[in-house]
Amino acid sequence: MVAGALALGLTGPALSRTLGEVIERNELSICANPDALPYAKRKGDINGFQVDIGRALARQLGVGFDAKWIIPSYKARLVDCDLKMDFIVQGLEDDSKVKLSKPYARGGVALAIAKGQDDITDFAKVVPGRKIGVMLNSTASVILQKRGWTTSPYAFEQDMIEDLEKGDIAGAAISVNSIQYYIHTHPGTPIRFVHAYEGEADMEWTLAVGIRRGDEPMIAAINKALDQLMADGTIAAIYAKYGIEHRRP
Repeated sequence: MVAGALALGLTGPALSRTLGEVIERNELSICANPDALPYAKRKGDINGFQVDIGRALARQLGVGFDAKWIIPSYKARLVDCDLKMDFIVQGLEDDSKVKLSKPYARGGVALAIAKGQDDITDFAKVVPGRKIGVMLNSTASVILQKRGWTTSPYAFEQDMIEDLEKGDIAGAAISVNSIQYYIHTHPGTPIRFVHAYEGEADMEWTLAVGIRRGDEPMIAAINKALDQLMADGTIAAIYAKYGIEHRRP
């Protein structure tokens, strides 16, 4: 989880940006990857659900919105953004250097399944001789190998999906948002998925807004905005735009 803190530029001292200062400058900004749909994208009409949710938060605060595009994410300090979306809560609850909103979504590592592999149902039931794609050095790769799965490591989820389509692997341990978006944008695909992370503590997570700099009123304002956006269905509608089911924490 230290990597998560570094991603926001939250380690070490930082000056505080208060809610009053955000309102005075009339802008709330997020850090985002410029080419990482369904999460974020700089060019085109579709900007990703992180950007859409960030824009909705800014509207709730009554200020303008801006996305600061960065690669890699540890450069957040250089662009001086206010927020980072989809910050994993687990392991950071007692970290005084990290300021988090209340959780607004739940996710994890889904099991994507290739055509004709109907006997693969979850991570717990090992099917001998079937190869499962995993992200290189991921927690899922360690867990599945210990359980006896034959695994194949990948550096990129897209490569894993391509091999799943071709039948080169029987299944894939993949971000649930990524596989849902792929199925949404490829309606003819035979790939299906299950929420296999449910009940798997090390492969399931809750997500919050990471607040780089801010006072207690700022955190309270973000929490109030999230409450409203969940209550009126805005967050669920944003996720649905990308073919993703919003699961409440």
